[in-house]
Amino acid sequence: MSGVIFNIQRYSLHDGEGIRTVVFLKGCPLRCRWCCNPESQLPQPEISYVRQKCIGSAGCGFCAEACERGAVTFCTDGKAAIDRSKCDNCLRCAGNCPSKAIRAEGRSADADEILDTAEQDAVFYAKGGGLTVSGGEPIMQGDFLTELLQNARRRRLNAAMETCGFGDYAILRQAASLLDMVLYDIKSLDPGKHKLWTGQDNALILDNFSRLCADYPGLPKWVRTPVLPGFNDGELGAIRDFALSRPNVRWEALPYHSFGAGKYAALGREYGV
Repeated sequence: MSGVIFNIQRYSLHDGEGIRTVVFLKGCPLRCRWCCNPESQLPQPEISYVRQKCIGSAGCGFCAEACERGAVTFCTDGKAAIDRSKCDNCLRCAGNCPSKAIRAEGRSADADEILDTAEQDAVFYAKGGGLTVSGGEPIMQGDFLTELLQNARRRRLNAAMETCGFGDYAILRQAASLLDMVLYDIKSLDPGKHKLWTGQDNALILDNFSRLCADYPGLPKWVRTPVLPGFNDGELGAIRDFALSRPNVRWEALPYHSFGAGKYAALGREYGV
């Protein structure tokens, strides 16, 4: 079985206890305005284009030659332009771009490849590190997630998962049985604000969190809240109290940043904050 990933980040210090190897799965049911990984949102591979890296038609032109749908043309300055209404994400242009101005965001990977990469860093895991499955939303690739975590347990790798909590609880519950830690996002307790800023209300997220705490009281849970002025900065105390009223939970507020803003232009989208 294979899943669709968009990155494997090694030597991470912010995605669970200790030093982690983080695999990012594609696909997310939310559309958070501040999302710093917009390439995680769609479940399938897609292309991004950074115009500044383009060599131009005079020195290259391979992307247009590879595109059978005429989606790649050239501007008066010789730089490539992509008509995304014609693009079918065949990814041929990305495979033929020597400067990586056009690149594929997402690829297939199997569990063994991911775990082999994680095991290469096992020497750094002595103080509680290990593998973290992130996204996107890992629950969206439930079968692959289960296989990945089952194989991680066979290899005796510490495993954590980052989740927004919006998804099938049966998948979340199955994953929890194979995890050493869950990192759980709770962005707001206000359903109206939550839907306005993320595209979905929070009823399922909060219910899944309560059920997870009841079913796995001994599983460490790390609740994290990104702080967005005008969205949730006035309810941090309430979110903290809600989280810490459950057993084996720690809570952390994450400062807002706009580091991912440039990715939106590369994907042909507008940044929402």
